[in-house]
Amino acid sequence: MRTAVFGMATAIGLVLANPPAHAIGCLTGGAAGALAGHYAGHGILGAIGGCIAGHAYHKHQLNNEALQSQQSYDQARRAQNPNYRSPWTQ
Repeated sequence: MRTAVFGMATAIGLVLANPPAHAIGCLTGGAAGALAGHYAGHGILGAIGGCIAGHAYHKHQLNNEALQSQQSYDQARRAQNPNYRSPWTQ
């Protein structure tokens, strides 16, 4: 009984101590890659490749959104002040 309680407390402590994973594109890409890999006969390799590709695509989307946000901010500031210089361009 004592070992079970100690083991359960250790498991709960490890779960709470781990930071969350940022695998947003990995889950959907991995599922699509696993399905495509299943038809090609390499389900595990397809899932790994899909995870990598999905995560990279998600990062690409986030970078595009950040760029559009910077550009819209610059446009709004230039409308208020024609002498505004963007901090993101040299």
